[in-house]
Amino acid sequence: MYPWQDPRGRLSPVKTLVFGLLFVPAVWVGSDWAAGNLGGRPINEALRGIGDWTIRLLFLSLAITPLRQVLKWQDLTLVRRMIGVAAFAYIVSHVVLYSAQEMFDLRKVATEIVLRLYLLIGFTAVLGLAALTATSTDAMVKRMGGRAWQRLHRIVYVIGILALVHFFMQSKADVWEPMVMAGLLVWLLGYRLIAWGYGARGRLPLAWAALWTVAATLLTAVGEAVYFWLSMGAPLMDVLETNLSFELGVRPAQLVLAISAGVTLLGAARVATSAFSRRAFARA
Repeated sequence: MYPWQDPRGRLSPVKTLVFGLLFVPAVWVGSDWAAGNLGGRPINEALRGIGDWTIRLLFLSLAITPLRQVLKWQDLTLVRRMIGVAAFAYIVSHVVLYSAQEMFDLRKVATEIVLRLYLLIGFTAVLGLAALTATSTDAMVKRMGGRAWQRLHRIVYVIGILALVHFFMQSKADVWEPMVMAGLLVWLLGYRLIAWGYGARGRLPLAWAALWTVAATLLTAVGEAVYFWLSMGAPLMDVLETNLSFELGVRPAQLVLAISAGVTLLGAARVATSAFSRRAFARA
């Protein structure tokens, strides 16, 4: 079966589109490198760019189930494995670029991974993602059994947390995007936990999703305020007030609100459209 085919071997528009888009970040970074747009340290800039896209793709794979449930778009399930495998391909590229930066001195690379905590955390995420990729095929699902396979693949949440910690530690003072990713991870994990405990058949009602959107936004704002208070001694309430205003541009909490609320609103629109279509069909 080709990546652009559905389980029946037919052309899948969703898989075809996503398969093509997954190459865009690599082509983008490669084009910038070839054009000399990555500055005086092109390997370092490419390393960071590919690493950033690895985390984005990993989080996108985590978002597939909530998106499928909220939007009632079943075809999204077809691209979850593809996105996860792409995240692994990008993280392998990230490791190769790091090795190139160290002149492929593998002894030095191994030593740095052991001695530097943020590298050790990142490499642990690499190993976890490798295990998930190796067992992502239908044949491995059958060989392991459904329950054992699901238990193993739940470590993707741990991998997401490890990747986020690595992102924070290597970003140092520039934590705008890591904070956005932290807020989105809070929303994703919270959605899963609430749906598991209180949802119907693992699905969270849209009203609950909306409430959790507000809560995740506030947690993001508070988290950023606490981070800058602990790391730089910034006044807690001043940072929190900034996070909830638009005076200094878009803040991470606001972007988390926009993304999660946008998904919830699209879900509400989908429900309204379906209800209108059923009423129109009943009158016809």
